[in-house]
Amino acid sequence: MPKLCVNVDHVATIREARKTIEPDPIDAAIIAEKAGAIGITIHLREDRRHIQDKDLHSLKKVISGKLNLEMAPVQEMFDISSILKPDQITLVPEKRQEVTTEGGLDLMNFDLNFLQRNFRNLDKDILVSIFIDPTIKQINIAKEIGVSYIELNTAAYSECDSEECRTKCLNELFESANHALSIGLRIHAGHGLTYENVKPVCNIPGLEELNIGHSIVSRSVFVGFENAVKEMVKLIHY
Repeated sequence: MPKLCVNVDHVATIREARKTIEPDPIDAAIIAEKAGAIGITIHLREDRRHIQDKDLHSLKKVISGKLNLEMAPVQEMFDISSILKPDQITLVPEKRQEVTTEGGLDLMNFDLNFLQRNFRNLDKDILVSIFIDPTIKQINIAKEIGVSYIELNTAAYSECDSEECRTKCLNELFESANHALSIGLRIHAGHGLTYENVKPVCNIPGLEELNIGHSIVSRSVFVGFENAVKEMVKLIHY
């Protein structure tokens, strides 16, 4: 069964709505680890709409598990990761006008030399993952440029409104995972997963980690953050 990394971006979203000091995503991260998360995921966006630079440095000091930094594949973010040295970076596409990440990074239309050059400059202990749509072509390119991990985009599955759609999208995820495993890639997954739809995803072959944030933060409004994380951990593990 996969392990849970909790994304605390939307704790920071609430804080930034009032430009105040609460709620603090650092507190959320500490609680999430206490409740069974094996890592914390944060997305430092170019427009700094939720997570701020100071949050990165504070999290690095206080969490005991994995720190996964989601970031746009731009020079500024590679420079920040070289200084911060998170346990992992996950490359994701960004659009300033989007509400949340829209689709995986399109490696077929990206400057791969730029990526490889920056990979070489990273600390050797930093794991590199790329958030991609579940297609064979994207997976093959990820392997070619030298990453060890991919994060399969589960948005299409999460947005399904029929059993037929869910079955189709799950099959695509399973086929993609099997192919990734066959060429030596390791697998994470996430985007749009909730308490209602996460269980089938846990059976993806070779899946090691799930990144989930919004649903947990939403649930915490009613049951508290620690209980919300515990509930998700229980769903994933059992």
